[in-house]
Amino acid sequence: MYDEDVQKYRLKSLGDFGTLAGNEIFSAAKREAEALAEIVDGGGVVRSKVETVGEACRAYAENRAEAAQRFRRYVYDDPIAKMKLAKLRRHHIRQWRERLENQPALVSRRKEGAVVTRTRAASTVNRDIAVLRAALAKVLAPGAPNSEAAWQEALRATPNANGQRTLYLDMSQRRVLLQHCSAEAEPFFRALCLLPLRPGALAALAVGDFDKRTAELTIGKDKNGKPRRIQLPAAAAKLLAAQGKNKLPSAPLFMRSNGKHWDRNSWKLPVAAAAKEANLPKGTTAYTLRHSTITDLVRAGLPLLTIAQISGTSAEMIGRHYGHLANDAAVEALDRLAL
Repeated sequence: MYDEDVQKYRLKSLGDFGTLAGNEIFSAAKREAEALAEIVDGGGVVRSKVETVGEACRAYAENRAEAAQRFRRYVYDDPIAKMKLAKLRRHHIRQWRERLENQPALVSRRKEGAVVTRTRAASTVNRDIAVLRAALAKVLAPGAPNSEAAWQEALRATPNANGQRTLYLDMSQRRVLLQHCSAEAEPFFRALCLLPLRPGALAALAVGDFDKRTAELTIGKDKNGKPRRIQLPAAAAKLLAAQGKNKLPSAPLFMRSNGKHWDRNSWKLPVAAAAKEANLPKGTTAYTLRHSTITDLVRAGLPLLTIAQISGTSAEMIGRHYGHLANDAAVEALDRLAL
């Protein structure tokens, strides 16, 4: 295949297919070549220097921060990282997946006390394997179905694993939560009540990310890895302007008392303590606030695509988890047509 970046042809060996009968070799090679051509036509990259699973992952993660984090946790220190791509088989991937599924998910990272873990959820496994599947798809053709060469079969997502978040706090409950928050944490949680952002994306904001002249916010570090700009309403703009006052552009917009950014380990205890004092439902988290704000936007009739763009997710994901709310609104609107 011709590589426009280096302006020359690249070659990729398909192997000698020595385990097949003579009359089957050509057909097998033809299938492999056609599958490889589909990868190239679809934007896949074939790199001669990528020889192992670990190298394929590092190449894929060059501009994908979330993928890099997952690979560091589950691939680079695993035996599969040293596996040659040419020798990768379905059972290798299956064994890696079993090791991943058996690895407990960490719930608490507190320095003191016992480490709290839970069984890894199927939805979490799906997210972890998706990035490996994408990395390998860039450099490997899919193997023949139901064969050991079919590496992709061991990376199939578990169906119906993504459950809906059902814990919703209405406006009055959110106000009570804010009333019971510490003075340090209140601005951070108030912002989560005003904007449908992931807690991690909000925590990563710097003062320079907010332009108070235009009330625009640039969200650079988020799960989808793509920076985006959103226009803020007056209440949110006023809050962010106050948080950025007398701070350097590189300083955390929402700063803890120690001068650092908030993170999942520092916001867990404050939100849990506030929820307990406010007699809110057990399981209230920072992410509950994001879910609640998105729910309100859907019920208000804002187009799902617009909500997806603001919140930094896909319209498909919004439709999957919140589409039923839009359907309820549609039924109510149709009901008002009755004569």
